[in-house]
Amino acid sequence: MSSLRTLLPCLLAGLASVATAQTPAPKANAAPTKDWNAQYVLGPDSQEKANVPKGVVTKFRLDDSKTFPGYARDWALYVPAQYDGKKEACLMVFQDGMGYIGPKGNWRVSTVFDNLIAEGKMPVTIALFINPGFAPDKNNPNGKGKDGKPLGKSNRSYEYDNVTDKYPTFLIDEMIPLAESKGYKISKDPLRRAIGGASSGGICAFNVAWQRPDSFSKVFTTIGSFTNIRGVISKGAEVGGNQFPQMVLDAPKKNIRIFSQDGSHDLTNEYGVWPEANQKMADAWKAKGYDHQFVLGEGTHDGRHGGMLLPEALKWLWRDVR
Repeated sequence: MSSLRTLLPCLLAGLASVATAQTPAPKANAAPTKDWNAQYVLGPDSQEKANVPKGVVTKFRLDDSKTFPGYARDWALYVPAQYDGKKEACLMVFQDGMGYIGPKGNWRVSTVFDNLIAEGKMPVTIALFINPGFAPDKNNPNGKGKDGKPLGKSNRSYEYDNVTDKYPTFLIDEMIPLAESKGYKISKDPLRRAIGGASSGGICAFNVAWQRPDSFSKVFTTIGSFTNIRGVISKGAEVGGNQFPQMVLDAPKKNIRIFSQDGSHDLTNEYGVWPEANQKMADAWKAKGYDHQFVLGEGTHDGRHGGMLLPEALKWLWRDVR
């Protein structure tokens, strides 16, 4: 499907950022001469509306993992007001999940879901928010560094940037059953499952659908790190995300629908050039005939453009599911 070249209109209020730092953090470009992201503001579907039923977000803690032993993580569930337990709900998963759940900030997923579900523009959908694994410093488990962040080791890059079936296995074999154990009925139909993320969470989202199209068929990826992060870190011992375009071209087409976004002022560093990498992914999807949309704006490595696009992206991804 041809790239979407006309940006959606900038609408109403909203600023703030979601945590999308790499692990280890990539070096940013030189400071921009202007705020390229200021043009991207949230529209009415990202604002709370009177008389719209509100879903409930419940937070949880996973102390360890079979797939990633030694790493704990926060996670949460959004359950829409329309879910009554009589019918299986659709599912959408978000990486770096805690950055997506709040009523403020770039994403406001619960508010957007409330509005679109009430308007019949997306199906009754449970959202699963998952943070990457983190192991506290054994010698100072409650300590914090000078930056105020907890001392310890994040497993984010290993989980998100690796082009393997490890994270998909964790998600499908551990996290979704854990969500179901809370008493919710979730569809196993891949056409009724979506996954999203930004930066390393963005390549992770596509990798889940790529590795397991039997479980996920819809992807929302913004400022995706389709670059050589893992290859550089491990000196070529692992498959880097920069190899994904060729993998897409070489493999039979899979039943995956993708909405992707990047900005022309996104990162350039030792791992790659983000706008070029995302354009190569879009070119590969187009060449193989994937149902996809690619929006290339002017922004940096920032969530504001993706947040503005989220409502329209969800309408497009879910357009034939009710």
